[in-house]
Formats: sequence, C-alpha cells, structure tokens
Amino acid sequence: MTIAAASHQVEEHLLTPGEVATLFRVDPKTVTRWATAGRIGSIRTPGGHRRFRESEVQHLLSQLTTEAGEPARVE
Repeated sequence: MTIAAASHQVEEHLLTPGEVATLFRVDPKTVTRWATAGRIGSIRTPGGHRRFRESEVQHLLSQLTTEAGEPARVE
C-alpha cells in the first residue's frame, strides 16, 4: 500500500502490523501496542486499520540493529 503526500508527488510505502512484526521478530500485537504507546507512528486507513510508514520503520530498525547485524528486540 502507498500513500501520496498532498504537497509532494512522493509516494510512501505503508506496512501492515504483520509486516512490521516480521522485521522486528515480534508478534503483530506487540507492534500495535508500540503504536498505542507512541513508540512508533501509525496511520489509520479509512477502515480503521493501522499502517506504518516504511521509512519510519526502517529508521527505527536501523537504530536498534546490533553490531552483529541482528535486530535488537524491543519490549
């Protein structure tokens, strides 16, 4: 899924909670809890589902990556 910015012609790729959970190796419900707690930003679709900006997810993932290249678990 993509979203077009109103003032730009840039499309942002959006990820589902399941896709984000796979990247962080956590349960999708954990990703939803992070969003509720404000640890990661989310967008609501017209149907009420959460979506996450890929750029924000990748930025957070890069901050949490250990020297070994494995993602650190966030609780």
